[in-house]
Amino acid sequence: MELNPRQTQLIDTVRAEGSVSIESLAERFSVTLQTVRRDVQRLAEAGLLARFHGGVRLPISTTENIAYRQRQAMESDGKIRIAKEIAKRIPNGCSLLMTIGTTIEAVAHELRNHQGLRVITNNLHIAALLSNNRDCEVIVAGGVVRGSDQGIVGEAAVDFIRQFKVDIGLIGISGVESDGTLRDYDFREIKVARTVIQHSREVWLAADHSKFNRPAMVELCHLRDIDIFFTDEPPSPAFTELMAQTDVECVVAGSPRNKDQS
Repeated sequence: MELNPRQTQLIDTVRAEGSVSIESLAERFSVTLQTVRRDVQRLAEAGLLARFHGGVRLPISTTENIAYRQRQAMESDGKIRIAKEIAKRIPNGCSLLMTIGTTIEAVAHELRNHQGLRVITNNLHIAALLSNNRDCEVIVAGGVVRGSDQGIVGEAAVDFIRQFKVDIGLIGISGVESDGTLRDYDFREIKVARTVIQHSREVWLAADHSKFNRPAMVELCHLRDIDIFFTDEPPSPAFTELMAQTDVECVVAGSPRNKDQS
């Protein structure tokens, strides 16, 4: 579904507070209870929120990710800002490994006019996007195509990626826990992403603010294994301190600080 600004803010409010009453949301957004209930109903039907008596919360699962189309719609503005910031930093003539994920796909959109790129990917959406750029060579990993999002997983993909050593590995993630652990849902996808990390001279992580403190089942790595973390909103002081301790550069895409530096 296409989210209007109020629905986007409603999701952000629930994400920040964990659970919120219908009455509180109506007061916060200066709308009627009927309007909030209608928004909540639509968002619940789309799987973006979970209703309970008198209130609403996020649908939380450590075992199953949100559906691909829903993930595309969520935080789309933040993903675009992240993608533009990453693309701005990728030089022409660069070699890249690009993994599964809607934010990484947004980066591919922004690379369509780059020159001299060589991109290895296990994401058929990215391959289709970048194959239209005649100045970009796209190499697709073999393996099992995951029907839900056109990602390629499995041992064949892992073995294929082991042949390369690239300038930058671009990865996404489903959740960043408070201790700095990066987690996702599919162990087959995780195995490919680990190989990307091992075969990249620099590792760049792209994750919008909704990924902080989001639970998932399978451990990928720790923040210390990342060189640059691109996000769309300033992290909490605890995460900022953790990234400083692990020597991770945090780039907040579109923030005034970054605009002043550019």
